[in-house]
Amino acid sequence: MIRLLGSIGLLAALLTPSLPAAASVDPAAEEGRLVAVTDQNYDSLPDARIRLLDPTVADWNTAAALKWTWSPTTSNGFTGLTSAWGLPSDVKLRMNSAGAYVAVVADSRGLAALIGYPAGNKLWGVNVGAANNPHSVELLPNGNVAVAASAGGFIRIYTASQGSSSSSYVSYPLPDAHGVQWDPTNQLLWVLGGDQLVGLTISGTAANPVINANPVVITLPTGGGHDLTPMLDNHDRLWVSTGSKVYQVSKSAKSVVATFDEAGVKSVSSMPNAQQVRTIPKAGCRTSWCTDTVTFAVPAATRTLTGSEIYKARVWSSRYE
Repeated sequence: MIRLLGSIGLLAALLTPSLPAAASVDPAAEEGRLVAVTDQNYDSLPDARIRLLDPTVADWNTAAALKWTWSPTTSNGFTGLTSAWGLPSDVKLRMNSAGAYVAVVADSRGLAALIGYPAGNKLWGVNVGAANNPHSVELLPNGNVAVAASAGGFIRIYTASQGSSSSSYVSYPLPDAHGVQWDPTNQLLWVLGGDQLVGLTISGTAANPVINANPVVITLPTGGGHDLTPMLDNHDRLWVSTGSKVYQVSKSAKSVVATFDEAGVKSVSSMPNAQQVRTIPKAGCRTSWCTDTVTFAVPAATRTLTGSEIYKARVWSSRYE
């Protein structure tokens, strides 16, 4: 049974926004070892950013812990889109069809983007709309980008493969859409909303994608579906968090195979060595969904970034499963 330690407190003061986007990182060497956090800085929205941190460094308030940081600016190609940033909601490391490292990001103020990593330059980006609340994002193998929007209640497949500002999309309705994850084994796009974990089949072409009818549907025992990530130590399983539970779902069995009584988990993922990484809202943080502490389990640990307003923490791995 998993035991998660209680939150401590966290900081971003030493992790200044003036740090270059491309610090001295070796993408291949750092895969599956670092943790990216989405820091929603309400005191200064322009300072909200993605921070890539080393969990082997005990004090995350030191320069040694910070490996990379990013936010959209006019200088890295996001002219006209910086106003759609300020509440980063998701980030994932991926590898594109050319074998280059990239990252996909989403922000509740509207931005969905694909950037080079570690350079941080814009490869693609659109404003999905703050009213829709983009909550999660995924890169598809053909270069298109899937976005889950919780307030909009939809999954969109944007034709990012067709140009850096391509805004055309196809849509699938999903109330309270919160999660999206590509499954290369089954060639499905798993999406999460409410108590529904849905496997979508995408056909057509990169320029004209089609979301097929008759998806795979797994009804979860509880509602409030929030996060969806792969178990990197088990290719068949997905992590799913809801308002009151954390589940492991078998893709092959199409069912929940393990349940943990952990409420309010905003993000859950695991490293290739099976260590778990989670964020849980902390009393005293500015919003009801943020924390300044990332919690690890198996083995248990915590890392605190004092003054930060972390929403999600992601294992920094380009693997889909």
